[in-house]
Amino acid sequence: MIGGRWKGVVLYWLLGGKLRFGELRRRVPNCSERMLTLQLRELEEDGLVSRTVYAEVPPRVEYELTAFGRSLEPILLGMREWGERYKRRLT
Repeated sequence: MIGGRWKGVVLYWLLGGKLRFGELRRRVPNCSERMLTLQLRELEEDGLVSRTVYAEVPPRVEYELTAFGRSLEPILLGMREWGERYKRRLT
């Protein structure tokens, strides 16, 4: 469910709360718009992320973690901590 290059990163940023697509796009700049859309759809299908569309012009779409997605918080934070230690090891 969280395999691949971008899903963990997207889930990590959503730990802070709801984000619009453009905000996610800025926080994950190396991910193409198409790939981000695909990853978000898969996360939504797996029940980790919810998508809310507001009937506005232009349309506003927000993504947030579901309760099931929030259960990944200790894992995501542990991965971040490991990554920071690994990065320090390289320098």
